[in-house]
Amino acid sequence: MKKNHQFDWITIITYTILVICGFISIYSSSYENTENSIISFNQAYGKQLLFIILSFICGIFILIIDLRFFTKMSYLIYIFTIFLLVLVLIIGKEVGGAKAWFDLGLFGLQPAEFAKYSTILAIAKYMHDNDIYLNSHKYLINVFIITLIPILLILLQPDAGSAIIFFSLIIMFFREGFPIKYILTTIAIALISISTLIFGVSNSVILLIIASFSILFLLKNNKKKIIISLLGFIFGAIIISSVEFSYSNILGDHQKERIDIILGKETNKLGSGYNLNQSLIAIGSGGFLGKGYLNGTQTKFNFIPEQNTDFIFCTVGEEFGFLGSLFTIFIFLVLIIRLIVLSEKQTSRFTRIVGYSLVSIIFSHVFINISMTIGLMPVIGIPLPFFSYGGSSLLSFSFLLFTFIKLDASRNQRF
Repeated sequence: MKKNHQFDWITIITYTILVICGFISIYSSSYENTENSIISFNQAYGKQLLFIILSFICGIFILIIDLRFFTKMSYLIYIFTIFLLVLVLIIGKEVGGAKAWFDLGLFGLQPAEFAKYSTILAIAKYMHDNDIYLNSHKYLINVFIITLIPILLILLQPDAGSAIIFFSLIIMFFREGFPIKYILTTIAIALISISTLIFGVSNSVILLIIASFSILFLLKNNKKKIIISLLGFIFGAIIISSVEFSYSNILGDHQKERIDIILGKETNKLGSGYNLNQSLIAIGSGGFLGKGYLNGTQTKFNFIPEQNTDFIFCTVGEEFGFLGSLFTIFIFLVLIIRLIVLSEKQTSRFTRIVGYSLVSIIFSHVFINISMTIGLMPVIGIPLPFFSYGGSSLLSFSFLLFTFIKLDASRNQRF
């Protein structure tokens, strides 16, 4: 057996910087002059400090346990989290309209966060043990089933934000052989859906007809492709009808307003658009250098709902300005790029799949959360990794990151 690699300290240091910056932001956004200690479980920053310590302890434990634990226990961990997702629907505590939490007294536990970790391990084990790539329909369906089970259970809570994150694994799927035609189909569906929401059914159908006839004109001598083009038109028409039906009959009024605000069709600054409006005010007021630490007025006077969780980036933008926001994004990019580099060095498919899944999850969280706060995406309740207040989120990201660090350190070891 070859000598193991050392742990990747660049990743560990980057993780530590993000966690510290996150704690500083949570402390600032929830600080009150009446509190003299940072260890106060009455405040969000006191609870978060406890979870930071617990995350480092768990991280150290992961780094010292036997490497084979992850491959041997992957399915059991997955089954256990599926059990928790079912159990939380029965005895869970409802928070914000979603029955997604176990009430542990002073703290809460959200199994959906840990489901990301267990699902990634289960997929990695299945693909590694069978030595498969995702260009086979048989294996592709099996992987989708593993992914779909937690998604459906999370949607029953309902927690659409946590469920959507699982679809980011398409980045890992693509790396592992997922055909490009499916990626292009997904993009086409997204474009047709957005077009329907912006321009309405009739205008979208007209655009679809124009596009279809243009393709038919270009492919007039190819019967097979003409048939595919016609089927594409029918499929597009079905998507338009489905989007319109879902928007009109399934979504609640507040969800419609959030979508309309992002698309520029609605400007309800006192209703569903309040969070976004206050977020833009906070970030914009920070200017280039920011107002200074603990001097953010928007966050200090609670103008921004969920400022410790979904809108924690507002604190960074207001107090540290454009430079602070840019630094935060830069640190996340360093982590993501480093994880990609390490993933490509792996000799084990299990480790590479875990690495690219980690990249997918972190990237999607960062992209969606920051886009949410600056009005590029609907507000769907996605935390900023290592920054947002929440023990379940911090622990699950730490589990996943330290698991990959452990696997990477043993990249020459067969398992």
